[in-house]
Amino acid sequence: MAVNKREKIMDAALLLFAERGYDGTTVPMIADTAVVGAGTIYRYFESKEALVNELFNECVQRFTDSVKRNYPYSDSIRAQFTHIFNGMVRFAKEDIHALYFIDTHSEARYLDPQSREAFQQLLDFFHSYVNSGKEQGLIRPLPSDALIAIVFGAFVKIYTLIRAGKIIETPELLSQIEESCWDAVRIHSD
Repeated sequence: MAVNKREKIMDAALLLFAERGYDGTTVPMIADTAVVGAGTIYRYFESKEALVNELFNECVQRFTDSVKRNYPYSDSIRAQFTHIFNGMVRFAKEDIHALYFIDTHSEARYLDPQSREAFQQLLDFFHSYVNSGKEQGLIRPLPSDALIAIVFGAFVKIYTLIRAGKIIETPELLSQIEESCWDAVRIHSD
């Protein structure tokens, strides 16, 4: 089954935005990568900005779905952390470029209100989790954004190293990394 032109454009844009950034990517580059004419892009998207926003919304939604799928609301904070981490792993394995794209574009000047709202909803989910853990005395009393950055930043860097072949991904490695990330944000009771 042939991939439609719109999907080819979205895939090409994701690859280029993730690798080169928004400013380093031109519409002709997207067209060349998608193997379509530049004019074809404008049949689907009014501008490069409209394209990046639609792509950002789609990636954030897929990331949100991955971490929230079958979320264990009634389980322990520790079990919820494992669930979130495993959702991030699932998302990274499905589309590493989408992970990089979200990481590098989440504070971009060209995001429209809908994109900012989609990302804020994802952050609200993470903040809710962190605040619940703080209230239970299980997660360090640091600013929630700092705790999220500790885990997400480490996660993105680790997947950068895996993708570069500097670290070999194994279930044991991911389990140890998940444990290390938990240790970084939890309150130690020693």
